[in-house]
Amino acid sequence: MVTTTQSPEPTVPQQCSELVSLTPAQAFDALYAFCAPALVRQTYLLTGRRELARESVEQAFQLAWQRWPEVARDRDPAGWVRAVAYDCALSPWHRFRPRYRSPEPPPADPAHRELLHTLLGLPAPYRRTLVLYDGVGLDLPETAAETEASTPAAANRLTHAREAVAARLPELADPAELHRRLRELASAEHVRAAGPTLVRTGCERRNVFWTRAAIAFTVTIIGATALTLRTAPTRYEAPVAPAQAVQGVPPPAGLGPLSRAELALRAKLHRSEASGPERVFPQTR
Repeated sequence: MVTTTQSPEPTVPQQCSELVSLTPAQAFDALYAFCAPALVRQTYLLTGRRELARESVEQAFQLAWQRWPEVARDRDPAGWVRAVAYDCALSPWHRFRPRYRSPEPPPADPAHRELLHTLLGLPAPYRRTLVLYDGVGLDLPETAAETEASTPAAANRLTHAREAVAARLPELADPAELHRRLRELASAEHVRAAGPTLVRTGCERRNVFWTRAAIAFTVTIIGATALTLRTAPTRYEAPVAPAQAVQGVPPPAGLGPLSRAELALRAKLHRSEASGPERVFPQTR
């Protein structure tokens, strides 16, 4: 008789010690490998754009790596990253980016294309609530918490979203069928996320860039302040008043014809000597 011995299941302290023994990079890579593939497909349901879905997930994980001590201690790190990725994907500023102005090719399957078109026709809060509840599978309180809404408000959004989908696609009135079709649509698109190492290094390069930019900006401000102090005047100088037209000055009189007395005086001056005491002391008569 051969007996086999099975190794005992690890206890809770052993599991905790294994988690604690992971480095921050290893823990981040494990979270990325677990969440990123599905999160990219979920984000595609929100946007209908493959590149935007990939970019939003990478931005969310880069922000998580920047705040890793906070994210690692969070009760639900996957939910933290998912909420940030959804916020990035649904940002209204994407409409002003040239690369996202033209639509992407729709899914090849007509059924998937119709479902995606219906989803994109919903308001963003309704679409997000529908994807979280019927796509991801969260319960109503978790959906309300992640969408920053009350539970009655989340239920109201979910109801209206289901009604809008059922009005256009009656075969999806059943929530179970809607859940299955959402999963099929997300899985049909081959949207892949970048590797975790690339995301971490990209985040670190961005941090180095912004740190250098902040240092350069600070040095520029200090230099400009020093130059201003160097060239600024040390005493107050009253500004020169603007020029104004002088009023009340009579216009210069024009020369008119000479009178008889003036003509006689001119003739007398012409006849007199050009030099001599008479020119210095003119006669009064």
